[in-house]
Amino acid sequence: MIEVFINYRTGDGEKTAALIDQELSRRFGGNRIFRASKSIAPGDMYPERLLAALRRSSLLLAIVGPDWKNFRSRLHDPGDWVRKEIEEAFSYGLPVIPILDGRKTDRLSRVDLPPELARLADLQSLPFDTHDTERGLRRIGDLVAEMIPGLTDLSQPADENASAASTVTNSFGDVAGTAVQSRDFTGDVGTVVKGSHGAVHTGNGHIYQNSRHVSGDRHFSGNGMTYFEGDNHGNVQHRFEEKPDSHEDNGR
Repeated sequence: MIEVFINYRTGDGEKTAALIDQELSRRFGGNRIFRASKSIAPGDMYPERLLAALRRSSLLLAIVGPDWKNFRSRLHDPGDWVRKEIEEAFSYGLPVIPILDGRKTDRLSRVDLPPELARLADLQSLPFDTHDTERGLRRIGDLVAEMIPGLTDLSQPADENASAASTVTNSFGDVAGTAVQSRDFTGDVGTVVKGSHGAVHTGNGHIYQNSRHVSGDRHFSGNGMTYFEGDNHGNVQHRFEEKPDSHEDNGR
C-alpha cells in the first residue's frame, strides 16, 4: 500500500519533492512514498503506474513552486500530468495538501487556475522554507504521521519495555535429560511445574526439590528439601516451620 503521493512539476519544485521524498522514506519506508521519477522503473507504462499509485494512496502532497502558476498553458491543458494527478486525487476523495516551496511562493488564487483545479486555492497550504529545510521536513513528516495514523514511524526507537517483556533468558547448571524452556529462570533445573490445577504425574524415578544433588552420594543443599526415590503412589504432604529463636537478629 502506497500512502503518500508526491505531485510536482519538473522545473518548479522537483528538488523540494526529492527532499520530501527522502525524509518521508526515512521515517515511514520508501515503499510508502510515491514520486514518479523514483518510483516508475524504465520500461513501465507511465500513465498506468501513476493512476494505480494514486488510487492506492491516502494523501497527495502538491509541491507548488514560485513559478508554478506561470505554467498557465500546461495547467489549462487536460493532458498535463500535474493537473491530471490533482484532479484524480479530488475525484477519489484523497486529502490534498499544497506545499508552498520557498519564501517567495504565495498562496494560489482561483483566478490563476482552471475551474477543475480551483478547489486547490481553497485548501489550507503548508509553507516550506528552503532556508530551514530540517524544520520544514520535520513539520511535513509530523503532518503525514498525524493524517495517516496507520503509518509506522521507523525513526522512533523501539519500545524497550516491550522488547524486554518478549525476551526469555534462561541459564542451566547440571541437567541430565530433557530441559524445557518456560519464561525466565536460573539455576539447576530438572522439572518445572507452573500454574497446574489438579493432579500432576511425574512418572517413575527420583524427584529432587531445591537441591543440588550428586546421584549416589545423595548430596542435598538448601532449606525445605524434599526428596523422593522410586515409585510414588498416593499423597505426599509436608510443612516447614521456623524453630523458635532461629534468627540471628533475635534479641538485638
